[in-house]
Amino acid sequence: MSSIKIECVLPENCRCGESPVWEEASNSLLFVDIPAKRVCRWDSLTKQVQRVTVDAPVSSVALRQSGGYVATIGTKFCALNWEDQSVVVLAEVDQDKKNNRFNDGKVDPAGRYFAAKRRSVYKLEKDEHIPDGMCIDTEGKLWVACYNGGRVIRLDPVTGKRLQTVKLPVEKTTSCCFGGKDYSEMYVTCGRDGIDPQGLLKQPEAGGVFKITGLGVKGLAPYPYAG
Repeated sequence: MSSIKIECVLPENCRCGESPVWEEASNSLLFVDIPAKRVCRWDSLTKQVQRVTVDAPVSSVALRQSGGYVATIGTKFCALNWEDQSVVVLAEVDQDKKNNRFNDGKVDPAGRYFAAKRRSVYKLEKDEHIPDGMCIDTEGKLWVACYNGGRVIRLDPVTGKRLQTVKLPVEKTTSCCFGGKDYSEMYVTCGRDGIDPQGLLKQPEAGGVFKITGLGVKGLAPYPYAG
């Protein structure tokens, strides 16, 4: 295995970065900052980032087969046109429940966009790290970002055995995805909300986007929403 390298490629200062998705066509990484109500697109070639601000917390973003993107904004499934920054509501759930919102979303291999609402499900592991966003490599192994754990771990989904641990210089790692030309790079989002000023001095890159290379495995391209 080659030497693992970790670098902060975008010091975005996200309050809670989430839902990284690689867009091969534009060599870009999409992600959201949930409480800031922003969808972001970072161009890996120009190193420039573009941002679209929406009207409610945005918990996930995904590619769309017909062009543009889809996102879960508040309790709505929305189509996002990046060129004119317009948002069109495709569907809405739980309109009668105030202060509710989607918590995460992902497109399955059939092109369906699944999203989960905020819910009271708690699990405390012995090391007090909370499993968060995840992705799969070409060997069928699971990579999981550990919130409050400052790491990404590789698991065997059959045996549950931890195969590898990659530590990052930030505490609140939230999600991960594979990207790059051959999907051999891993991108990790994180947050800074909940970290006190002293903590931020110790982890100044909190809220940034990290790239990990040298893992020795490749990932799968993301599935686009078929609608």
